[in-house]
Amino acid sequence: MKPIVAIVGRPNVGKSTLFNRLVGKRVAIIEDEPGTTRDRLYADIAWRESALTIVDTGGLLLAPNSDIGQRVKKQVEAAIDEADAIIFLVDVLDGVTIMDKEIAEMLRRSDKPVMLAVNKADNERRSYEASQFYELALGDPLPISAYHDIGIDELLDRVMEGLPYIPHEEEQEMMKVAIVGRPNVGKSMLLNAILGKERAIVADTPGTTRDAIDTIFEYNGERMLLIDTAGIRRRGRIEGGIERYSVERALRAIDRADVALLLTEATEPLTAQDAHIAGYIQQAFRGMVLVVNKWDLVEEMVDRAQYTREIRQRLKFMPYVPILYISAKFGKGIENVLAAAREIFEERKKRVPTALLNSVVRDAVAAHAPPSVGGKKLKVLYATQAESSPPTFIFFVNDATLVHFSYQRYLENRLRQSFGFKGAPLRLIFKRRGEE
Repeated sequence: MKPIVAIVGRPNVGKSTLFNRLVGKRVAIIEDEPGTTRDRLYADIAWRESALTIVDTGGLLLAPNSDIGQRVKKQVEAAIDEADAIIFLVDVLDGVTIMDKEIAEMLRRSDKPVMLAVNKADNERRSYEASQFYELALGDPLPISAYHDIGIDELLDRVMEGLPYIPHEEEQEMMKVAIVGRPNVGKSMLLNAILGKERAIVADTPGTTRDAIDTIFEYNGERMLLIDTAGIRRRGRIEGGIERYSVERALRAIDRADVALLLTEATEPLTAQDAHIAGYIQQAFRGMVLVVNKWDLVEEMVDRAQYTREIRQRLKFMPYVPILYISAKFGKGIENVLAAAREIFEERKKRVPTALLNSVVRDAVAAHAPPSVGGKKLKVLYATQAESSPPTFIFFVNDATLVHFSYQRYLENRLRQSFGFKGAPLRLIFKRRGEE
């Protein structure tokens, strides 16, 4: 198992900037506002051919005066508890603060190896001023600049000194599932229900989850990646700064995933915003399960069959998507969610032999010939499956401009009738014979 290194410090000292620098890409949201990171974020990296896991945490307040602050503190404490080593990040511009001293005392009690990194030391004078942090009695303070990539190699070398060597291996293929939806429909609660513990902060406040949070775990003996995301709002209602980044990260989470769990709320059957998110999932050619949460609030008052018909009517552009009814709060129906995602993951990888595919296409054309356009008639010559994940079919025709969207939808429906592809969008490409 890879050793875990947690980045800890008070708010706004640059923990997320350091995390992104270590990971080598922009994973955590960076904004010049204290308290941006609330949950803990994980990323696997390799250094000197040895593997380790880096954890970013929220800004630590030892006496938080809000419920969210209390939850952040619990998340940080959990990160410290599971870590094999800790990077304690302080800010040279602020000097040694009372809060730094209190955190240092807590870290000493943890009995974990602590590397003291003094951030924002991007010139000779600031590097010299880092010596004031000897006062914290945590060993030699190392001046670094996460933003300017100064001292990072030495920091990693120091961290690795006390950690076991774990050979870095290329990441195995695993199913990636994104939990997406409007704010406050229960995405983090669903994540926690699946994992069986509080991995993400859950609160009755819209917008609690700001980053996309990756969790790797085993499901029926297979490794799986779960991505919890911030709520996606309509574009006109997206504020600047952190929320804009959160929405962008949620959309990118869909792009990273194989299957998206679109979570909706039972008291609001598929809003326009839900349909908008579903449309984005379809455009990204990702698999999808529609998960109706909080079913316990309405199950004794509504007819499920009628409720399903209403959803199907509003989501008629994605008739292939399965619908599940759950209560994340009470753990009802949770076992069906990952089973459905796993089934769709396999459906996306399905390949159809060319001979069988063309037999189905010929029968489809014979049963319903393409309509004429301006006196010209579309001729479907042959088809082939170019790739899977997503399933992509190329139809070679006499003139691709003659393909009407209704006929394309007809051919897609015939493919689904013959081969399934439950929950998975199909990509149909029409080319004139001879085109590459």
